[in-house]
Amino acid sequence: MLTSILIHSINMTAAEKLPLWLPAADALALLKVRPQTLYANVSRGRIRTRADTADPRRSLYHRDDVQRLAARRQGRRSDAVLAGEAIQWGEPVLASGISTVVAGRLYYRGQDACALAEEGTLEQVSALLWDGPAHPFASPGGTGAPASSTAPLAAAMTALAARAAADPPARGRGRPALLQEAAGLMGLLADALAGPSRGERVHERLAAAWRRPKAADLIRRALVLLADHELNASTFAARVTASTGASLAASVLSGLAALNGPLHGGAARATLGLIRAAEREGVDAAMHEWLSLGRRLPAFGHPLYPQGDVRCQALLAHVDLPAPYAELREAGERLMGEKANVDFALAALTTAHRLPAHAPLVLFALARAVGWIAHALEQQATGTLIRPRARYTGPAPSGLVTAARDAGA
Repeated sequence: MLTSILIHSINMTAAEKLPLWLPAADALALLKVRPQTLYANVSRGRIRTRADTADPRRSLYHRDDVQRLAARRQGRRSDAVLAGEAIQWGEPVLASGISTVVAGRLYYRGQDACALAEEGTLEQVSALLWDGPAHPFASPGGTGAPASSTAPLAAAMTALAARAAADPPARGRGRPALLQEAAGLMGLLADALAGPSRGERVHERLAAAWRRPKAADLIRRALVLLADHELNASTFAARVTASTGASLAASVLSGLAALNGPLHGGAARATLGLIRAAEREGVDAAMHEWLSLGRRLPAFGHPLYPQGDVRCQALLAHVDLPAPYAELREAGERLMGEKANVDFALAALTTAHRLPAHAPLVLFALARAVGWIAHALEQQATGTLIRPRARYTGPAPSGLVTAARDAGA
């Protein structure tokens, strides 16, 4: 026991001496792999990278990520530790055929999402992700809730809660009926977030509701790019709910509740706050103040895109960046060593076209609901309940303590 503690202490001391960012030679030496394997781990988001400031042509690799993978290869990680890591950007925890990120590209059922965004609509992407025929997004009988100009997410949650309480469970029902119900739910959400439909597609409805017809094409692109993104927090919440056999409305409501958090769908809102601070104080002063308060700078970096978020790049290619954003992007990427992400692009789109401040969250909610439904349908088809175990860290159970004390007496 003492020997293992000493070895662990020596290993920890050695680790602390390593710099946070390692050159390729050091990373390869720790991992004991070929360069191709190192690059594959980077493309899968397992190892973070940044450009070497001394030579931008070279990449540096995050020490902690490299050491974690090295330890795993050497078999020193317990099943409990691996399970714990899996829910924080770790190894995949369940099978899905809906979307994936490979080599820094996002794919929907094998099709490049950025390519789909060139001409596709959210309605077309829903047919792809749901693996079924296209249905118009229309509330049955036009019963959708009226849109709220001040609290659209609250209106959407209220409408979904009513449906979740009334709709029958999804378990045991036929797929055609569920697909029809899914399209109706999207119509309900669109009514709550964009107002009653006159037959337009979702991006056209949003552009009309916000009185920004020239932004319609960018809104369309954003909706397609946001439709799904592997097993993120809101999607996992939706799948867990679906695994119980609950209605599709209940699954979408679970996803929407998770999306509303500041670390998920609210990240673009934080970016807008940073921009306002930059306009008042200057970009460098605003970033310094933000970091001095212990907050991570929003809108930069994404573990699945070490070379840059392709969704951000696809959107910004069609946005004329307002002056504060161009300056913030350059300064933030230099300071953080990471590229701007999709939250930055959504905030820039909102400012460039003078959309409502809640526009990024509305875009996220409407688009990602398509993905939540796809995952709910996929999970329902498995017929299994998602039921992970917790690693208990509380006080020892009193009965066991008493028994152990009596046994030692």
